[in-house]
Amino acid sequence: MSSKNPGKDAPTNPRGIPVAPFVDKVEDYVSSRAEVDGTMKNFQEMISKYQFMKANTERRKQGLDEKIPDIQKTLETVRFLKTRKPDAEPLEATFELNDTLFAKALVPPTEEVYLWLGANVMLSYPIVEAETLLEGKLSGAQQTLTNCEEDLDFLTEQITTLEVATARVYNWDVTMKRKEKVEAGGEGGGKGEGLPNG
Repeated sequence: MSSKNPGKDAPTNPRGIPVAPFVDKVEDYVSSRAEVDGTMKNFQEMISKYQFMKANTERRKQGLDEKIPDIQKTLETVRFLKTRKPDAEPLEATFELNDTLFAKALVPPTEEVYLWLGANVMLSYPIVEAETLLEGKLSGAQQTLTNCEEDLDFLTEQITTLEVATARVYNWDVTMKRKEKVEAGGEGGGKGEGLPNG
């Protein structure tokens, strides 16, 4: 059993999540019934770890699903401001201050924009730099989202693999119990042969 524990050189996905062991032959993992409980416990712990990773990845994906449209809207706005000529008329815009409060403002042609970076930090950027920054953030967020989706599929597959492995070990244990019971009944000299469950 110990030789089959995932170690430092165990195969992983591109982000380092280990591959669950596939139990083709139970005998490769369990040599006696005494090892069954430890193996089952080990598999259950691994399932719990995968489920924890899956829950975290789902939360991260949900955050990205909300964040990406915001980045796209901001990038579109910066690109629109970049196309405006210096002698253009001020543009009337409606700004959302919160969910139910809006304000109107006149936006003159400009060469700089202010971007929220998070943690209550806003910085001024020239439009070209802002566009480059937002394009980088958008492509990074989209790549992270793709990685999250791949990881979720991978984690679901690993959980299923371990559930199947647990079932195989359990079924092997039940089969071994029956075999031992039959052998014990045969050695008893036939005393309980006519009794049910004996």
